[in-house]
Amino acid sequence: MLPPGADAVVVRHGDVGVKSSSVQSDMERRLRENLQAILDDRGIPGDVEREWGRLLVRTPDPDAAAEAAADTFGVVSASPALSVPAELRSIRGALALTARECYDGGAYAVDARRVGDHDFGSHDVNREGGDAVWHAVEQDVRPEVDLDDPDITFSVEVRHEEAFVFVEHRDGPGGMPLGTQKPLVALVSGGIDSPVAAWEAMKRGSPVVPLYLDLGPYGGPDHRARAEETARNLAAYAPNFDLRLRVADAGDAVERLGDEVGRTRMLSYRRFMYRVAERFAEQVGAVGVVTGESLGQKSSQTAANFAVVDRVTDLPVHRPLFALDKQEIIARARGIGTYRDSTLNVGCERLAPNQPLTAASMDSVRKDEPDDLFEWADAVADGIEVSEGVPA
Repeated sequence: MLPPGADAVVVRHGDVGVKSSSVQSDMERRLRENLQAILDDRGIPGDVEREWGRLLVRTPDPDAAAEAAADTFGVVSASPALSVPAELRSIRGALALTARECYDGGAYAVDARRVGDHDFGSHDVNREGGDAVWHAVEQDVRPEVDLDDPDITFSVEVRHEEAFVFVEHRDGPGGMPLGTQKPLVALVSGGIDSPVAAWEAMKRGSPVVPLYLDLGPYGGPDHRARAEETARNLAAYAPNFDLRLRVADAGDAVERLGDEVGRTRMLSYRRFMYRVAERFAEQVGAVGVVTGESLGQKSSQTAANFAVVDRVTDLPVHRPLFALDKQEIIARARGIGTYRDSTLNVGCERLAPNQPLTAASMDSVRKDEPDDLFEWADAVADGIEVSEGVPA
């Protein structure tokens, strides 16, 4: 619900506010830049202003602007609002106008917060505002006040020169503004898990560079098309960052692993994959690798096997989905818009042996894998290209 004449969006952050003053200031500037980029990318008119502890969007389309803010990493919530001078009379008028439009019965409350020097306090706004709401609607409905569990809350934020009246909070992703951490290479496929993992890393402030390993006959054009769509979906959350899909031609190496390695081939493939990602990270200045793996989801994703495959790289391998069940991951994929058919075969599944090892040793993996595995990986990393299927 929007107050009549709404002309702004009040944008709140969370973790940013616990930082030191200088860090908070830098993060708020980054958050402002990111939100402005999303508005511009979506063609939503509006200018983002930064106040201490808040962002404000001045816009003729507060509904769309609030939705854009709710997609911006670092934003906890956003409220379409009507701005008025920071005076009790103006606030009363705005609350009365909003009540006539938005209140159709049930219990209500007025909740005011105030920053700055004024000749009134928050309790005055609550009392005067509650009275204004009552008188505005009493001829049409029977108003009821409940400060503990209201059906509708009329909120007021009083800043130094202005006050903002609103009735809803739209939840954002929270986290940190994108770009406040160093970049990470995100291994993405045509499946459900990897885009969610990449999104979670972005939520904590790290830009990702999506990397797809083309598995040749084990993948196919549909598999690659899904990876390209994944990159496009992620890019919508970060239009001022380069999330074009990078493609590594791994088909020959994967075929060789399928022909030459037995029960440990999936572990050797993952070691190959991490080595490619590490070399690529060096090229793009990334400081870690993100994967969609979760503990125990597959035979190659046991705690013992993680210990074996992680030793191939000096970079940290981040697994944001480590402790999530599959249904939790699917729910998150739906929520962020990256969900695709959960039965999609992501290629490497067809590479898995019939009886894979769930607790392989380092010695058994090294014994079976080709001696020049890492030379293959280095050569593949040197040939990584930007996918033509994802526009810049």
